[in-house]
Amino acid sequence: MVILGAPLLFTACATVQPPQPPSLDLPKPPTDLRAARKGSRVTLTWTVPSMTTDRQTARNLGPTRICRGLGALKECGPPVAKTPSRLSSSSRKSEAKISDTYTDTLAADLQSDPSAFITYAVEVTNTSGRAAGLSNQVQVPLARTMPPPTDFQARVTSRGVVLNWKSEIPAQSEQPPPHYVVRVYRHAMDGEQTLAGEAPAGSEQSLTDATIEWEKTYEYHAETVTIVDETNKPQIQVEGDDTPEVKVFADDVFPPAVPSGLQAVFSGPGQKPFIDLVWAPVTDIDLGGYNVYRADDGSAPIKLNPAPLKTPAYRDSDVASGKQYIYSVSSVDVRGNESARSEPASETVP
Repeated sequence: MVILGAPLLFTACATVQPPQPPSLDLPKPPTDLRAARKGSRVTLTWTVPSMTTDRQTARNLGPTRICRGLGALKECGPPVAKTPSRLSSSSRKSEAKISDTYTDTLAADLQSDPSAFITYAVEVTNTSGRAAGLSNQVQVPLARTMPPPTDFQARVTSRGVVLNWKSEIPAQSEQPPPHYVVRVYRHAMDGEQTLAGEAPAGSEQSLTDATIEWEKTYEYHAETVTIVDETNKPQIQVEGDDTPEVKVFADDVFPPAVPSGLQAVFSGPGQKPFIDLVWAPVTDIDLGGYNVYRADDGSAPIKLNPAPLKTPAYRDSDVASGKQYIYSVSSVDVRGNESARSEPASETVP
């Protein structure tokens, strides 16, 4: 009796759970769709869903539909493209987010109204081709972009890197939008891309990048930017395609400016004789100092200072009575490039 009763007591304690509804296995729509336009190409980026609408781990994703249309999208309609699923069993084991991307090309007939926009969304499906709806929607301007400048060149000068190009866009006067500018970007081999400068688009132009660091290698490219600036509307800027990159090495072989205004003044009565020299300072940002040269009795000039002078002045105490001395000065930069010598100044010791 005891042995038979135990199973009956165990059975009486069991509870029956209500049946769970089957998972619809619909991936959650992305909420971080982003779009970037360059020329006629629009690059879309979004995060692949990791969960389904019923809070299950998304394991069976199908293709993603790329949706596009004028105005707000109520549904995807015929997609402009489909991307294959980037989900795999190995990638889902990782907690890292998985990104997907697609690049769409705008046909020329779409780029007609400079103030119009086109709307994009994506729709992630499961393996049965079903989706839970559209992602967030993003708008992209449809303003027409212009070709990049031609004959883009870069050369190193004492003032910096001079960039030259030609443009198919004629010089612009006051006219309705859009208007165009040429932007030049610089990329250091050990740094990020920066804007080197811009200029209104014209038939032939140049600009100087004076913010370089010497003895570095740089790559430059240019693009034509379409700007639509209408009253009471946010400004629209669309970047065109890039020129091929040009590489330059900013080798500083350029001396600083030649000093000017040199004066020589004798002082002697009541003290040891000397000649004071003063001149106008050189303003080059990489100035390292000055050298002073002296000649007398027809001899070749000799340098008087062992190291570059930091200030535009010098006192020559090694002078003798009855002699005339002829002075000149040069400037030298921090890399040792020396300028030509200044106009001479002479002084006689009584």
